[in-house]
Amino acid sequence: MVPKTQTKPSETPEEEKLFTSLRAAVWTEFRGQERVKQSLHVALTAAKKRKEPLEHTLLYGPPGLGKTTLAHLIAKEMGVGIRITSGPAIERAGDLASILTNLEPGDVLFIDEIHRLSKVVEETLYPAMEDYCLDIVIGKGPSARTLRLDLPKFTIIGATTRIGLMSAPLRDRFGIIQRLNFYHPDELVDIIKTAAHKLHISPISPITLKELAKRARGTPRIALKLLKRARDFAQVAEKDNIDDAVLEEAFSLLEIDHMGLDDSDRRLLKMLIEKHAGGPVGIETLAATLSEDIGTLEEVIEPYLMQIGFLKRTPRGREVTEKAYQHFKVPHKKQLSSQQKLL
Repeated sequence: MVPKTQTKPSETPEEEKLFTSLRAAVWTEFRGQERVKQSLHVALTAAKKRKEPLEHTLLYGPPGLGKTTLAHLIAKEMGVGIRITSGPAIERAGDLASILTNLEPGDVLFIDEIHRLSKVVEETLYPAMEDYCLDIVIGKGPSARTLRLDLPKFTIIGATTRIGLMSAPLRDRFGIIQRLNFYHPDELVDIIKTAAHKLHISPISPITLKELAKRARGTPRIALKLLKRARDFAQVAEKDNIDDAVLEEAFSLLEIDHMGLDDSDRRLLKMLIEKHAGGPVGIETLAATLSEDIGTLEEVIEPYLMQIGFLKRTPRGREVTEKAYQHFKVPHKKQLSSQQKLL
């Protein structure tokens, strides 16, 4: 039985459907990530000229930056089909064999969260990626024998938010490895504008678009969520368009400030400032104090706070920067020490 595509735990089926409908259908609609697009364009053009499948490709970076969208665009550019699954969904080697033997020549197999593949499945994948064959063990004990099945040439596109958890042998089998970075607000403005058109939302003023983009944490998925929430508020308020008043009400209810910080971000920063004098504090202590999973802190909360310069990782632990103190209008410990010297 072929495993079904799994929705990420952080997304509801409705949200997944929304993002699918708003996903870029052509390369010109995909905004941002210029370096990644240029590199992929060269590889795709060369592969098409040789009439070969694209090399196995690994896309990594924080969630919501467009890894799945890029996989769809690559398959469309190559003119082949795409099968989608995820690391946790492939539980046994037989599941992987079922998927691979049903691929057509040139097809793309997209594996989301590829770092979560089990060791047995991963080792089964090695000969499939290198030699396009599958070794199957038939029987048990002394009478067991190995049967090698030839597979059509295909492309695996792996996506992961934690490339460090991938084993070196698996990582080295990818010919193309690209990192996706957070988006600039101007790029998010274009994404929101395109999505608003697809959702049949009345034109949004440039100032309102910038406010939406500024609070989207450099992530298209969050920008689309905020746009949808703002649309809901406009409809409830019986307004024809999303204006500043609607946006302010939506952000107030969602507890998102002008820097895009939500309640989880503020809890972490305030806890460091108020209880630990700004740090440094170990990640285990942070997780226990906030009742959060370490993975959630490292993958979801910390990346944006470090990107905007509010948090830094040191050998001794996490530490709040002076910019975060200024954001909360709290005197920095350096300022307090200088004031004490004056007294």
